[in-house]
Amino acid sequence: MSTEALSREVVVPLSKGATLRVKDRTITAEGPLGSVVRPFPTDVLEFHVENGEAKITLKIPPNRKKAKALLHTWERHVANLAGGVTKGFTAKMKVVAAHFPMKVAVKDSNLVIENFLGEKYPRTAPLVPGVTASVEGEFVILDGFDIELVGQSAANIERTTKIRDYDPRVFQDGIYIIERAHLKEAS
Repeated sequence: MSTEALSREVVVPLSKGATLRVKDRTITAEGPLGSVVRPFPTDVLEFHVENGEAKITLKIPPNRKKAKALLHTWERHVANLAGGVTKGFTAKMKVVAAHFPMKVAVKDSNLVIENFLGEKYPRTAPLVPGVTASVEGEFVILDGFDIELVGQSAANIERTTKIRDYDPRVFQDGIYIIERAHLKEAS
């Protein structure tokens, strides 16, 4: 049986305004919001863009779970890259202050949390470049065009408010992710 008969292909429709290309084992997505670069395994996958669609072809036999998983993982990566540079991503976090009222504000490229558990000095959570934050009441909204950067900024904020040396069943104060990074709705 030839390897051509075993190859498998997926087609990802691209958002209008997104351009994708592969060069030197990296995939680059460009759009109106910015550009994102990711390493791409060109030894196992082939990538072609035609007529507003990206075609990803598996070079190895697709009869193994790992081969299929790799193909579908990159299908989602490409869809996220194309959607991110055209629509952007958003994540939502909730400020929970059970014991002491917290004051949360965005200053420069940091999220500043004051009066966390009654602490004298404020805690700061760094926002990854390319991500913006806004505080709307008890919610923190993160926006960006790269899903990994939005997720990392959310993790930085959650880690900054991690409570140590107290019983977490009693001290539930913190800032928690309630909606993971996802594509913004078309407005």
